Amino acid sequence: MANIRHNLTIKASAEQVFYAITSEKGLRGWWTNSVTAKPEEGHINSFKFGDKYFNKMKITTLNSPIEVVWECVDGDKEWIGTNLSFEMNEKEGTTLLKFSHLNWAGETEFFGFCSHHWGRYLDSLKSLCETGNGQPFTE
Repeated sequence: MANIRHNLTIKASAEQVFYAITSEKGLRGWWTNSVTAKPEEGHINSFKFGDKYFNKMKITTLNSPIEVVWECVDGDKEWIGTNLSFEMNEKEGTTLLKFSHLNWAGETEFFGFCSHHWGRYLDSLKSLCETGNGQPFTE
């Protein structure tokens, strides 16, 4: 199994980061503007990136404001069955975000591509939380 991991410090509260990761408005602000989401365990959030790429994530854990876990249930075959974890630890108004995209079958070319893009989108999340402006995928 292969895993993608990124850690970053965000100058915002854990509650702000949690909101950006769980709410439809927040997700539209940093990942993609084509989102259907509801912050509720068991709900399946849908994300679309243009005409050809999409994924659907089942929310398996919502532990406000410290943890969010998704399971990919539809989309690219390499993503299906993987888990995405966002762990937040706030100290004095700054949040350490530990992101993991776990249980890939292997380190394929697409795995490397996704690791790069996760870094870009996590920087977008940081920007959204710190400045109010992210850089999501737009159609």
